[in-house]
Amino acid sequence: MSSSEKNVRLSVGDAELTVNPANGCRISSLRIDGIELLRQGERYGCFPMVPWCGRTENGLFRNGDVPHQLPLDSPPHAIHGTGRNTAWRTARAGETDAAFYYDLVEPWPYPGRVTQTFELTEGALTLAFGIETYGDSFPAQAGWHPWFLRNLGTGGDVEIAFDAAWQEERGENHLPTGRRIPAMPGPWDDCFGMPDGVDVTLTWPEQLELKVKSRDEWVVVYDEQAEAVCVEPQSGPPNGLNTAPRYVTPIDPLEITTTWSWRRL
Repeated sequence: MSSSEKNVRLSVGDAELTVNPANGCRISSLRIDGIELLRQGERYGCFPMVPWCGRTENGLFRNGDVPHQLPLDSPPHAIHGTGRNTAWRTARAGETDAAFYYDLVEPWPYPGRVTQTFELTEGALTLAFGIETYGDSFPAQAGWHPWFLRNLGTGGDVEIAFDAAWQEERGENHLPTGRRIPAMPGPWDDCFGMPDGVDVTLTWPEQLELKVKSRDEWVVVYDEQAEAVCVEPQSGPPNGLNTAPRYVTPIDPLEITTTWSWRRL
């Protein structure tokens, strides 16, 4: 096993984080005081959504007048990017921080590099993405898809609290219709807008409070499964390659950061 394939473990205080670069550079484990916060098993941990987030309609996007077809891995759409299915390389691995990267290749039609960094401090984890191009400009997105356990095994189910300026109305094809509506009660598989920055609180009663924050304004909340809930900060809405393209240019990479902070209750 090469060094780029080894799991990387970071720890500080009562927190321990494990990253698996060989399997999509996902967080495979986050333990606080020995308690696992992320679902294990087949759909586990926290994976990167890059170079797009959520569903891209019919797997088709345009860069100017040039159409590109992506594999339909969630028919009839393409979902969650290619980074989660890619082996990443380890650029740096310390005791409390690490950095990884991979180069964009087919089926993504443009050459570039994606970097993901992890920094673990006392009571917080900061994640960051950078996407840069090796040539032409292209639209891209980046975000995170954590599977937080609904129940930590010793108390009540998690409660999700946030104050969104709007909710993207979801059509029958699971994509935003383009209409913004007031935030509705759950259950959710929906995208919300927070112009002042993402700020979502997960509370496991009498156990732990965890805040997910990002300077970007988009977050998808998904809580329709029995075992886990997802709070997904991202740089644009689902199908955003088409509806809200953010271009990566030779002088302007795409950068996004999220911080998870926690406290015991």
